[in-house]
Amino acid sequence: MSFSSLALDKSLTDAIKALGYEIPTPIQQQAIPAILDGKDIMAGAQTGTGKTAAFALPILQQLIKYADALRPIRALVLTPTRELAQQVYKNFVGYAENTQLKVAVAYGGVSINPQISALERGVDILIATPGRLLDLIAKGNVDLSQLQTIVFDEADRMLDMGFKDEIDQILSRLPNKRQTLLFSATFDDAIFKLSKTLLNNPVLIEVSERNTAAAQVEQLVYTVDNDRKRELTSFLIGSKNWHQVLIFTRTKQMADDLAKEMCKDGIQTQSIHGDKSQGARERVLAEFKQGKTRALVATDVAARGIDIIDLKYVINYELPYVAEDYIHRIGRTGRAGNAGLAISLMSPNEEWLLEAVEKVLDSVLLQQWLPGYEPDLTKQNQPAKRSSKGKQKQHARNKALGHKSPKKRR
Repeated sequence: MSFSSLALDKSLTDAIKALGYEIPTPIQQQAIPAILDGKDIMAGAQTGTGKTAAFALPILQQLIKYADALRPIRALVLTPTRELAQQVYKNFVGYAENTQLKVAVAYGGVSINPQISALERGVDILIATPGRLLDLIAKGNVDLSQLQTIVFDEADRMLDMGFKDEIDQILSRLPNKRQTLLFSATFDDAIFKLSKTLLNNPVLIEVSERNTAAAQVEQLVYTVDNDRKRELTSFLIGSKNWHQVLIFTRTKQMADDLAKEMCKDGIQTQSIHGDKSQGARERVLAEFKQGKTRALVATDVAARGIDIIDLKYVINYELPYVAEDYIHRIGRTGRAGNAGLAISLMSPNEEWLLEAVEKVLDSVLLQQWLPGYEPDLTKQNQPAKRSSKGKQKQHARNKALGHKSPKKRR
């Protein structure tokens, strides 16, 4: 199957051909015809499978005939993070290169004025984070009354981050007659409950077994004492001469501390998380993509927009409290059909976190000891008590389904 067989305009097929797209991925093959047919869809797609093009191309196809001087917003894509908003925006702009359609992006952490100016010039498609979108609506700069299509990209992550209230506010401002597209890497009860309020007789698309990691990603678990994780991380990167290694921690403080210590080990490392300014985050990410930084330590939120096709290595320095985040993390590698390696470092008192991940994957990950880094079994490694923060994250979806959400960064 070719893109031209999907009833796409030549302006779009020429653009994606110039971008190196040759054959539609499975999610694109199934989603594009359904969207062009006007169906609501609920799609389960792993990161790196081409899901952005799966909804962007049919949206552009539908809107080509509507391009006019007034340019009311006809399509809206909601993303949970700034980085993902930037990534989706960049993709839309590339796909729309040969059309007259205008695309804009809006997210917090930067001045709102340039975003307002872009909207005043007219926009066909808006990519936004929920918080900043509501800011613009409150200022009277966004009118969604003529919206035709809304996309919830990485809907599972939006619920994890407590955006249910914002989603409800946005929905109240949309036309009742619209097309709704929900994309999620993981499906659970919260996602299905959300889908019932959003979608009308949706087409369910799952291109792989539910809640699975990409098959081309090799997954390894090394059991190691917590106080030797940093040493092992630097050893793996240095001894194997790895470059562009993405490392995940649970907290911002740990990300900063680990990056600092790894620099002392001779590994050029930077950190990225929500407390850094948007300019700093963009600079750090650019240097990592360019290969100037050998390793990048990130929290889950900040890493959502990291899209590097050739990224080969992901290290879970700390396993996530929300098990589904494991799938998102290792999905940063093994993209576009490439091979990847995901290593998780687990101290003996973190086995409960691994068990939660295995339950989501419905498979058992083999635990190994790396020679020279075996855990000290003489230590009294009692199961760690779940911190209040851990409990909060474990119950994120319950909160998203009606309980009061914690204050979040827009």
